[in-house]
Amino acid sequence: MERRLTAILAANVVGYSRLMGTDEAGTLAALKRHRREFVEPKIEEHRGRIVKLTGDGILVEFSSVVNAVACAAEIQRGMLDRNLGLAKTRRIELRIGVHLGDVIVEDGDIFGDGVNVAARLEGLADPSGIAVSASVRDQIGSRLTLGFVDRGEFSLKNIAPNIRVYTVVLGDGAAGQESEAPPVDSGYELSIAVLPFTNMSHDPEQEYFSDGITEDIITDLSKISQLHVVARNTVFTYKGKAVKIKQIAHELGVRYILEGSVRKVGERVRITGQLIDAHTGGHLWADRYDRDLTDIFAIQDEITHAIVNQLRIKLLPEEKKAIESDPTTSVEAYTYYLRGRQFSHAWTRAYMLLARRMFLKAVELDPNYARAYAGIADCECAIRDWHEKDFPLESILDMSARALSLDPHLAEAHASRGMALHQDGQTEEAGRELRQALALDPSLYEANFHYGRYLFMQGRFGEAAEFFTRAAEIRPDDYLSPIHLMTCYRALGAEPERRRWARTGIERAERALEQHPENSGPAHRGALALAHLGEVERAKEWAARALAIDPEDLVAQYNLACVCSLVGECERALDLLEAVVPQSSGYHLLWFKQDSDLDAIRDHPRFRSLLDSVAGCLMSP
Repeated sequence: MERRLTAILAANVVGYSRLMGTDEAGTLAALKRHRREFVEPKIEEHRGRIVKLTGDGILVEFSSVVNAVACAAEIQRGMLDRNLGLAKTRRIELRIGVHLGDVIVEDGDIFGDGVNVAARLEGLADPSGIAVSASVRDQIGSRLTLGFVDRGEFSLKNIAPNIRVYTVVLGDGAAGQESEAPPVDSGYELSIAVLPFTNMSHDPEQEYFSDGITEDIITDLSKISQLHVVARNTVFTYKGKAVKIKQIAHELGVRYILEGSVRKVGERVRITGQLIDAHTGGHLWADRYDRDLTDIFAIQDEITHAIVNQLRIKLLPEEKKAIESDPTTSVEAYTYYLRGRQFSHAWTRAYMLLARRMFLKAVELDPNYARAYAGIADCECAIRDWHEKDFPLESILDMSARALSLDPHLAEAHASRGMALHQDGQTEEAGRELRQALALDPSLYEANFHYGRYLFMQGRFGEAAEFFTRAAEIRPDDYLSPIHLMTCYRALGAEPERRRWARTGIERAERALEQHPENSGPAHRGALALAHLGEVERAKEWAARALAIDPEDLVAQYNLACVCSLVGECERALDLLEAVVPQSSGYHLLWFKQDSDLDAIRDHPRFRSLLDSVAGCLMSP
């Protein structure tokens, strides 16, 4: 095993999902042009080696830390020049992190904490900015005409000990300039993170309710143009953790933190909230609401308006209207919707049917509940994936159309509509709907996950991996996306990434199985992850557990076939496929054709015969 000390540069495109959702072809063309004409020549000029390229990122190593930082500075200055005169929606902006650390070298790739720290630093950099570790700052000294701002110590995810972080001042003649730590808002005068409200009901089953309230407050605050609000997927990484407000503010780059708790007992609810100025540590506002459950929407509005008043924000008329426009007026419908959304995360037929019943009850209670109609459409899409006779296409399109008639800008409805159209073979129309969903809400899990599957079925594995990665980041409990990422990276021949996502997949599947031992989904998907890691016996145990939980689960049977293919039990894999494939939907047969987990048996006569027998069922991509 080769180890070496090296300077690592990690760069990523700011707002890549938004850019792709707005103009996919234009964004890809611009990104490739910037890389070819400018970024890659700069790296070569500074004697860097490109380790890997992803859709929106790049990892580079340098033998000289001075060269690494000089290269980063020239890239950021050059990109500012190249973006001059362009509308903000068309600019390709980068964040860059640089670290000096020990790495492991294998097959031209590099691994280890050194790489992970560089990636975390990139996430702390401002758009068009550079963040570096103390080891880099110390090595640079006064060798470059750059200034450095001490941001303080950070506890980076999965990294010990804490890392002192500096940001680079790119102005000319800045040599020797050392600034005090800037305000924690990192350029946002009005910026806030809403931490997940704590469930105080002493009933884990009530988590869906406290999470739903948190998400709705985030949604309302995000409607205010003057206020920068940290996305739901980012703040939920802090759920259940003991946290220090100032540290979180530094990590998230915000000035204000909202935290609170929810206690729901029968028809009563108690909600507490407090707004903290992380720069001073002072409490700007705190309140407690003891109300009937029917007042839940009024409480949410009051919390939002309290924040607006404390931050002295003047709402535009359309913003005030949007905040006060609740998605439903029925608390009972809202509760059914939140419960349905929780069940839908399990992604098995039994749970999807249960989620659908919750959403149906929500629209029965409130026929104008757009989100609930979108939820019904999404559940029916997921079930139709394997059981296309259960729900006709017209039913799904009708549900998504109802949602869009009530709220034309509802990203969830565009996502489910796009998935339904793709299941029907309407590829171009499906792509448009899915990209519209991403443009409306780049952080929507369903939009990223469905678009990843859309790209996978066209054999566009690199692009699919980008969206599966985002889906996995948006929902830390998502064990499906890591499993799909394993398959993508196997097809791409990227063994380290394949193994990394396999480990993530089994970790998440284990947690899900602990919480819901009656659910076969995490069991058969965990079996796949174990097979990818070469843990054959454990993979077989998990697969057997999945079939014991639900012997009729077609997805479990298919994934068991994939496990057998991966571990060399080809005849067993073929026996399973010959039983499963005739029962599968025409849509899923597209996945069957692209799935690299079956590569070991693709040349087998029985496999070719199976493909020939179902050729008439396959839709044209």
